[in-house]
Amino acid sequence: MSDRITAAETLVAAPPAAGSSHVDAGDAGYSKDLKSRHINMIAIGGAIGTGLFLGAGGRLAGAGPSLAIAYAVCGVFAFFVVRALGELVLYRPSSGAFVSYAREFMGEKGAFAAGWLYFLNWATTAVADITAAATYAHFWGMFSDVPQWILALIALAVVLTANLISVKYFGEMEFWFAIIKVGALVAFMLIGIFLVVTQHPVDGHTPGFSTITDSGGIFPVGMLPMLLVIQGVVFAYASVELCGVAAGETKNPEKIMPKAINSIMWRVGLFYVGSVVLLALLLPYTSYSGDESPFVTVMDKLGIPGAAGVMNLVVLTAALSSLNSGLYSTGRILRSMALSGSAPKFTGRMNKGQVPYGGILLTAGFGVLGVGLNYVMPGEAFEIVLNFASIGILGTWGMIMLCSLLFWHRSRDGRVTRPSYQLPWAPYTQIVTLAFLATVVFLMWWGGGVGRTTVMCLPLIAAALVGGWFVVRRRVNDLAQEREDA
Repeated sequence: MSDRITAAETLVAAPPAAGSSHVDAGDAGYSKDLKSRHINMIAIGGAIGTGLFLGAGGRLAGAGPSLAIAYAVCGVFAFFVVRALGELVLYRPSSGAFVSYAREFMGEKGAFAAGWLYFLNWATTAVADITAAATYAHFWGMFSDVPQWILALIALAVVLTANLISVKYFGEMEFWFAIIKVGALVAFMLIGIFLVVTQHPVDGHTPGFSTITDSGGIFPVGMLPMLLVIQGVVFAYASVELCGVAAGETKNPEKIMPKAINSIMWRVGLFYVGSVVLLALLLPYTSYSGDESPFVTVMDKLGIPGAAGVMNLVVLTAALSSLNSGLYSTGRILRSMALSGSAPKFTGRMNKGQVPYGGILLTAGFGVLGVGLNYVMPGEAFEIVLNFASIGILGTWGMIMLCSLLFWHRSRDGRVTRPSYQLPWAPYTQIVTLAFLATVVFLMWWGGGVGRTTVMCLPLIAAALVGGWFVVRRRVNDLAQEREDA
């Protein structure tokens, strides 16, 4: 396949799904190489990432065992979001995912906002991931003297190279990354349960509920800290929507997607809530910190030779997996936008491996800026980008729920037909979820610090979106007219 965009390519797309009259030019040209096992493991990997493996340490130290409650609450809303996206995917699979749905239900302005908010999410998450990878690498003595920014650059280069080959390689990488992450979490939880049941001391502490009660209970520092860490917990679930993007490059999504999405709920309960509860039972919350994965902390305290190193390798894999997913998804989203005129033309280019390399390189470019951030502010880099990533995530989730709500309204008017796989309790589910997302933004502001600074940047983000729309609107309208005339 040519790596240039031809005029015809902007007009020709895959045929619309049954029940949909919308055609998205960004769906043309992809291979369908992602299999059922890839989608299932991508969904699992999307629910287990840097936010859990690294972020849980600092949040446990700040909020105590109540962090498990925050994970459970956010997990419910994450499930609502991905279930709403799943209904839209079965209505019309698209590699442009929610950007394509925003274009259908909210017009080009909505697609423009949805796409660039998603880019903000993953561009900043890429910085968080390479920062986490560099932090993990410093655990080993051989890397302790290597500057953090160099390690971050190496991580970015390795994942970028693999992502540019083909979607099949991406699927295989995510498949094995997910297996490593799930296997490690299962092993950790089995070890943790054994330690709790046998009352085996960990760093002089006897595991069990006494570890929680003797350290101030479930809310050792009050309920407010738990509320204030919710934005960070939302970041932990940032990749759950990835399976919706991947649906555009798989065969028979109507069979694969429901199974993958429905399994997210029990994974949230088992891996997120369960692991945090175990961490709280094994050691006092004051034993954890944001500088080290809490899983590595426990293994280190156990004193099992090599155990902490193995777990650190696993959490390094999680960071690289998240970065891999971010480059993949933004490449597809930006191509959908480029072919409609709302993103730079080069982000729509594909290579011979049917990979939209232009969008991937743009996201990687922001990762390079993250390397610079690691050079200037190695200690604060993760927290800064986490907050900006959270804004992008909240915006993306909000757009998904708005699309779902508009889709529901159109189905009531008889203009579209909802698939058999539906978001339950619509439209109340969408409304409650949107209210929750607005509450998280308020909590970010209320907590002060970097969170408040981030929220205060919202007018600048809005102004950038408005200004950007006025720059591209003529090209968007011209391409839309060409499609109508074709």
